[in-house]
Amino acid sequence: MDIFIKVSQFLLSLSILIVLHELGHFIPAKIFKTKVEKFYLFFDYKFSLFKKKIGDTVYGIGWIPLGGYVKIAGMIDESMDTEQMKEEPKPYEFRSKPAWQRLIIMLGGVTVNFILGIVIYIFILNIWGEQYIPNESVKDGIWVQELGEKIGLQTGDKILKVDDEPVEKFDRLIINFINGHNYTIERDGEIIKKDIPVDFIADLVERRRDEGSFLMYRMPFIIGSIPDSTANVNSGLKKKDMIVAINNEPISYFDEAKAKLLPYANQTIPITVKRDGVEQNIDVAISNNGTIGVFPANVSRVDLSKLGIIGLKNKTYTFAEAIPGGFKKAYNTLLDYIGQIKKVLNPKTGAYKGLGGFMSIGSIFPATWDWQTFLNITAFLSIMLGFMNLLPIPALDGGHVVFTLYEMISGRKPSDKFLEYAQVAGFILLIALLLFANGNDVYKWLTDRF
Repeated sequence: MDIFIKVSQFLLSLSILIVLHELGHFIPAKIFKTKVEKFYLFFDYKFSLFKKKIGDTVYGIGWIPLGGYVKIAGMIDESMDTEQMKEEPKPYEFRSKPAWQRLIIMLGGVTVNFILGIVIYIFILNIWGEQYIPNESVKDGIWVQELGEKIGLQTGDKILKVDDEPVEKFDRLIINFINGHNYTIERDGEIIKKDIPVDFIADLVERRRDEGSFLMYRMPFIIGSIPDSTANVNSGLKKKDMIVAINNEPISYFDEAKAKLLPYANQTIPITVKRDGVEQNIDVAISNNGTIGVFPANVSRVDLSKLGIIGLKNKTYTFAEAIPGGFKKAYNTLLDYIGQIKKVLNPKTGAYKGLGGFMSIGSIFPATWDWQTFLNITAFLSIMLGFMNLLPIPALDGGHVVFTLYEMISGRKPSDKFLEYAQVAGFILLIALLLFANGNDVYKWLTDRF
């Protein structure tokens, strides 16, 4: 059922983005009286799941869910209809239109993508507002995993800045580290500045998914479950007990427990738990590797806020406030994505190993249907799609835009034969990137399981 919900959200989001992107080309084409021969959701190689001709245009749904397209008469596109290009240009064809009209038609798709992202963010802010953890509220610092230690972090560090910019939202720390070059921390009252290793992203990508994040806020030790196989199943420990002391030594966080328990390996000692607000001591057996054989609970941010572990800020927006807020959120999303692309293009970072295909995109959708999360992901994908389509690759909108701008500036139009060769080269490049990204997905899926 979980995979069905994920796939359903992915296909719905993809369908919305494709249809609106292609409408961005379709509408100005119609305004400029350019013939649109096909309007397709998904690709229809050999056959279609559905098609119907209305006027001059065939509307349809293909069977390959890798995108979609509009086929505009007199334009060299992914259909590679070169026979049409051998004929004399007709007034209704794309190639017969002035350069400025062709430019608007080609920019229509990405324009819609950016507008859609902004509109969705405005809607989200107005309806749900914004919830985040103020960085200053994480008063006892961060909880660091192995990768965090590798780049110089320690549990208890307070992260103050990334790239000399103060960190306001704890929620943005991961993306800040991915796109950053250095960070500033407070450790035991000392201010320390460190560089982020250039190959940090490669290590981040290659870690197993079950290893979790390299840093997070510190968690209290609340018992989530007690397996029947553990020696302490009948000790008196209960689910939701919060461990606050080990052998009368106070602890506040889960990460403190291991060091406190290990000296008592293979012994029985008292631990103090808080249950329904009341503290009590329970004798428990410590294993030879310094554990008590329980699984910690996953505590929500709301509950952690109630416990005073972190702060949680809920910011509401009127519709008037949501408009500039939506623009700002879309702009920051675009900057974050451009920063990641820069890392990918630098082989030293190893970020290219993190390029993902459809499995990666599908996996970011939750296993339960949540409209706020769905819309947030769709807005992000819309902005990502808009930027990617602007790249100056001949098979993408950006390639056509570059050639049209060249024509407008130089007064010389590239030949149809040149455009045909450029389209083929761009298409081959895109297929190679598609194979690489989806190959990465398969590799990561296999390494996570074997």
